Amino acid sequence: MNTRAHIGVTGLAVMGRNLARNLARHGYTVAVHNRTPSRTKALMEEFGHEGTFVPAETARDFVDALQRPRRLMIMVQAGAATDAVIDEFAPLLESGDMIIDGGNAHFADTRRREADLRERGIHFVGAGVSGGEEGALNGPSVMVGGSKEAYAVLGPMFETISAHVDGEACSTHIGSDGAGHFVKMVHNGIEYADMQLIAEAYDLLRQVAQYSPAEIAEIFRTWNKGRLNSYLIEITAEVLSHTDADTGRPFVDVVADAAGQKGTGRWTVQTALDLASPVTTIAQATFARAASGQSALRTAYRPLPGGMHIPKTRSEAERFTSQVEQALYASKVIAYDQGFTMIQDAALTYGWDIDFGAVAGIWRGGCIIRAAFLDRIRTAHKAAPDLVSLLAEPGFAEEITAAQVPWREVVATAARRGVPAPAFAAALSYYDTLRADRLPAALLQGQRDYFGAHTYRRTDRQGAFHTHWAHPDRPETDV
Repeated sequence: MNTRAHIGVTGLAVMGRNLARNLARHGYTVAVHNRTPSRTKALMEEFGHEGTFVPAETARDFVDALQRPRRLMIMVQAGAATDAVIDEFAPLLESGDMIIDGGNAHFADTRRREADLRERGIHFVGAGVSGGEEGALNGPSVMVGGSKEAYAVLGPMFETISAHVDGEACSTHIGSDGAGHFVKMVHNGIEYADMQLIAEAYDLLRQVAQYSPAEIAEIFRTWNKGRLNSYLIEITAEVLSHTDADTGRPFVDVVADAAGQKGTGRWTVQTALDLASPVTTIAQATFARAASGQSALRTAYRPLPGGMHIPKTRSEAERFTSQVEQALYASKVIAYDQGFTMIQDAALTYGWDIDFGAVAGIWRGGCIIRAAFLDRIRTAHKAAPDLVSLLAEPGFAEEITAAQVPWREVVATAARRGVPAPAFAAALSYYDTLRADRLPAALLQGQRDYFGAHTYRRTDRQGAFHTHWAHPDRPETDV
């Protein structure tokens, strides 16, 4: 077989197939391979006319179809399946060749694989691809980790097939080894938070303001014309306005209220604990999904009393709607800020040199969390590369200041009415925690020193200190 393909894609489920089609549509010759040859044949029969594909049945044929340096993209399930594909293809590659993992791999696995293959002279690239099947076909956001040398070869290709905003590609080199997959993981964590916040806003508008799903859809459409403009707000309006064909009821009322998850949100929270990075809003969004699936617990709790039901007049409902918009915006800013803080913490831990403005830039298009205010986040980080927090930027600080009273009113109303709003409450609590002059952590340190002699620091002098406590079960000593 002649060596002629610019890149190869193995793993032709929906995401792999659509990425291969995207590449071919942009003029690249694409070798395609699947463990089950029938999928390769189906792609050729249905989409072979879209560009130049080189089908391969065996691993050797697939590798032989690639130009040097070979670019081999894996689009299979994360975990053991990815390791199996690497084990199959790596022995067939040569020094300087590249394996690109475009799946939702855990960044720690990517770091391990990159280190192993680097010793064998093979570049391993962890590319976080966001946008789902539509993005894969029409323009995703691509977060690329790995060596700069590999990105010099792959970058133009990814930038060509990615989404574009204002003429700029939504693809960039994030950093070495697992940086790309780490940022994709955090992207998904922010996505969890964003979706939960939107769902809580819907629930409050329905239960407190007594709006119908169709009316709430119109509210979201209005919000989507302003500062909340985003893909998720847009599709939420579509979901809420949809009517179930079988029953004629609002679609949202016939869907079981137990949310699924594929694991990346959970990874974000687990990793945040390892980094001591307080992504509280993301965590509450992840736990909210878990709680929704606890049917036995929900059955046990359901008979218990809730909050007060106080009907609102139309003018009161409209005022409350404005408050919810403020609370939703402020909470979204906190969620994104927590995500960027977590990336900063990881960059320090793993030695990644990450351009945070570039990260915000490539999230403006193609990905699920694309939103208008990401352009402002990009501008803020470009203007101040060492920006500690979005709330240190004057524009965002001013908006949060204006939002805090209605934000508190919404969280208080949710508590009084017994409407769950864990992500709203977590975002507000995070805001209050970081703005406080003094935190009760001082008492925690006293407790820790009392029962475990863990020592504490003082506000008036340097060093570590320990108090000799008079324990109730033993006399005080001078030891």
